[in-house]
Amino acid sequence: MQVIENSKVKEKLYIEKLENGLTVMIIPKKGMKKKYMIWGTNYGSNENVFIVPGENTKTEVPNGIAHFLEHKLFEQENGTNSLDTLTALGVEANAFTTNDTTAYLFYCTDNFYPAMDELMDYVQNPYFTDENVEKEKGIIGQEIMMYDDSPDWQVYLNAMKILYHNHPMKIDVAGTIDSISKIDKDILYKCYDTFYNVSNMAIVVSGDFEPENILEEIKKRLKETKTNGKIQTFYPEEPETIVKEKIEQKMEVSQPMYTIAIKVKPTDKPEEMIRRDIAIQILLELLVGKSSKLYKQLYDEGVISGGIGGTYEFSENYAHVLISGQSNEPEKVYHRIKQEIARQKQEGLSEQDFYRIKKKIYGGYVKDYDDIENISNTFLTNYFMGINSLDYLNQIDNIDMEFIAQVLNDIFKEDKMAISIVKNEK
Repeated sequence: MQVIENSKVKEKLYIEKLENGLTVMIIPKKGMKKKYMIWGTNYGSNENVFIVPGENTKTEVPNGIAHFLEHKLFEQENGTNSLDTLTALGVEANAFTTNDTTAYLFYCTDNFYPAMDELMDYVQNPYFTDENVEKEKGIIGQEIMMYDDSPDWQVYLNAMKILYHNHPMKIDVAGTIDSISKIDKDILYKCYDTFYNVSNMAIVVSGDFEPENILEEIKKRLKETKTNGKIQTFYPEEPETIVKEKIEQKMEVSQPMYTIAIKVKPTDKPEEMIRRDIAIQILLELLVGKSSKLYKQLYDEGVISGGIGGTYEFSENYAHVLISGQSNEPEKVYHRIKQEIARQKQEGLSEQDFYRIKKKIYGGYVKDYDDIENISNTFLTNYFMGINSLDYLNQIDNIDMEFIAQVLNDIFKEDKMAISIVKNEK
């Protein structure tokens, strides 16, 4: 078993790639009562065109199928639902689908091994019938309609629609009522057999475990399976330009909501991904964080009433910066942020602020290791991008003012910016 240690935070990661191709990551937490397990596949809503290993022709499936699969895995042939079984054990269990990942998880203080039995059983034993697939369409259809009525989701999804011409980032993770109507059990089994092969999956466990012991417990619960070859996935060609600069939707909201999005050219180099991610986190704090000049000005003027959230979403084939909040004058916020970016480029960044924020972000990384859910999820999603999460703690030392200025100039470009607004129907 490979051991990766970071002496700065006194954390160790034990990692083992099994003969069947499954990667197991163990983050020991001596003395911690809480235990966490997450089992994920490198498969999300974006993977709709692929070649099954061993085949020569492309398979194209309906939008929303990864999310549909996530829902269906809980249903068992004996009529039980694994989520109910896990809840009855007194553990907190859940699952999620993103654009890139589908994962199944639970955390607890007691009954870890019975819960592990259940999770590893249902993930490895899908049960799809014509009847239960049809029934699920109604349930997921209601979920889609619920998200259609969610201003938070719509302001985000609309931002994706004006950033991306062709990339599936512009499509709802759950698909549409029309797209899920085309799903049947055969398509579900094909996607499951392709993407849920253990060679395309990883498990992360964190808690008070002896790494060798928990690894053996995982091995005991694995079905015998053959490793698939590499899955080829395909994405439509995406221009570097945005679709348009502004989109507006009217919904029932107490105050207008906005998401300012900046389209970024993605990179598939792990070290560059990490360095860019850290730099953008620092820049967002410098530009719109609560200690920034712009935030104070906008707050004092009454243009904003709450915080401004900044985040960076990325993978090997898409990347974008998001700045979100609420304001009665969202276009004014957008204009002022553009002005602030231009000012910082022209006048240069404050060295004092840079070092203060860099120290704050480093502290946040260290604190994250106390949250076993958050750190386990991060290790899983980063692993699928070829990133070792511990490298963030090493790379942040190498981020200097020169690199930050370069990222500000290269990424925060006005012609790559767009705004999505949701405002009251009245």
